[in-house]
Parts: sequence; structure tokens; C-alpha cells
Amino acid sequence: MARAIQADAAPAQAGPYSHAVGTGNLIFLSGQGPFEPDGSGIPDGFEAQARRTFENLAIVAKAAGGSLANVVRVGVYLQDMENFAAMNSVYAEFFSEPYPARTTIQSSMKIAIEIDAVLELAP
Repeated sequence: MARAIQADAAPAQAGPYSHAVGTGNLIFLSGQGPFEPDGSGIPDGFEAQARRTFENLAIVAKAAGGSLANVVRVGVYLQDMENFAAMNSVYAEFFSEPYPARTTIQSSMKIAIEIDAVLELAP
């Protein structure tokens, strides 16, 4: 049975979805963007936005009982692929070997970056 996970410290959801949903030992984290959790906006500059997005993802992972160390798959959605190298640089601040599986695609969004992930928790 799937269970919804609410991360009160993360930015509020922008629609009818859960911050994360768990089933068995897998946790599926909904996409997070560069929004400040207190609702004060978006940081200036792509690297700061990428960092805020990963921090938001970490907040949701913690609410689910894990951390980014439990991530097995990441989906990265970039508004502009010109930011790929900068995203990789920030990504390396949050993940270490063995790196999670990852897909990075360009997407027509109003924000520069969105990231979702799948965590595996110990049974």
C-alpha cells in the first residue's frame, strides 16, 4: 500500500500531489524546484538555484526517513542545456560514488531547474 509523505519544511506543493510517495522500501520524490521553503522566492543565478533545488530534495528525503545518500535514481529537468556543466558541478556537492542513475533532459518550464528522485530505504 502506497503512503503519502508530507515534508513540512519543504516548499509547498503547487498542485494536487504529494511531496513523496512510499511503497515497500522505495520512496518516489516529486520534482523540486529552486523555491525558498519560506516562500520568499527563487535565489539569483543558476548555481544558487540548482543548490536550492538539491537542498529542497534533501528536505523531502529526510521527511521520508532517508537522505540523498539513499538516492538510486535522479531525474534532472533543465530549461537550458547550457546549464548542464554548472548543474553537474552542484550535483557533485550532493552525491558521491557510486552515483545514482540519472537522466537529464531539456524541458520547457518557467523555472531553470527541477529535480525528482527515487530513494531506496533499508527494509
